[in-house]
Amino acid sequence: MSNRNSQISCLTVFIVPLAVFLAACDGSPSNRDSNPFHLPPDGFVADKDKGAELFRQNCSACHGRAGSGSNKGPPLVHKTYNPSHHADLAFHLAVKNGVRRHHWQFGDMPPQPQVSPEAAGHIVAYVRALQRRAGIK
Repeated sequence: MSNRNSQISCLTVFIVPLAVFLAACDGSPSNRDSNPFHLPPDGFVADKDKGAELFRQNCSACHGRAGSGSNKGPPLVHKTYNPSHHADLAFHLAVKNGVRRHHWQFGDMPPQPQVSPEAAGHIVAYVRALQRRAGIK
């Protein structure tokens, strides 16, 4: 493995998750709650079928029907969002905190306070099912 690949692997494996963790624990008022990662409760079982309806209600206006993207937001059924690059936690944090534009030429994604941690869990299950169907693993 080249030195450049080693550096990228180090960033992906260690630095990025650390940055996500520190961002979630930064002490700002929006992050002082008891669920800083916006995760569903222990024992939660995600349902991709529920996620399909929740995605349609909350995400499809920007991310397109079935996660294909639109002129307002990127496709989520894309190799950029594969689980090894954007873990499920990244989706939960995006719902809670919003996301700055970083992979695409769309604007920042605002927080989605109407989407509960449980709803986000169902939506993630749906998006992952779409990705698997498209061969993204």
